Amino acid sequence: MTVPLGDATAKATAKQAQEPVGVSDWITVDQQRIDGFADITEDHQFLHVDVEAARRGPFGGTIAHGFLSLSLLSRMAETGRPPIAGATALVNYGFDRVRFLTPVAAGSRVRARFTLVKATPRAAGQVLFQYRVEVEIEGGERPALIADWLVLALFDSKENAE
Repeated sequence: MTVPLGDATAKATAKQAQEPVGVSDWITVDQQRIDGFADITEDHQFLHVDVEAARRGPFGGTIAHGFLSLSLLSRMAETGRPPIAGATALVNYGFDRVRFLTPVAAGSRVRARFTLVKATPRAAGQVLFQYRVEVEIEGGERPALIADWLVLALFDSKENAE
């Protein structure tokens, strides 16, 4: 599904609001990915990187950093969020809300479900999209995280955002 622009954006958004618009492919969160993220962020807490110590800890094994799960949204968006017609660039505008609900155990697979909440025309050539994103863990009962993600779509033509 391609999200339309301008006046059509407002109408389509009203119809699609609170409706799922896409689901990403699964991503495996293995220990190698967790260790790499720990190295980049310099967060080497035992719960993430020490398999033996974490086995005796509260989760029975290593878990992904919450921010690792959050950062995977960029990749998940490539396969799960519909393209926006005419957009020349999509810019991560931030988050209104993020909650980490369930730890992601090393070796788990995760994917994201995207729900379009609203699209708001901004300056000429810009539309701000708000998505509710739930990252689910394969076989899990609760999501790993829920976030309200803001994405700014940029257009070459100022007419697209009017």
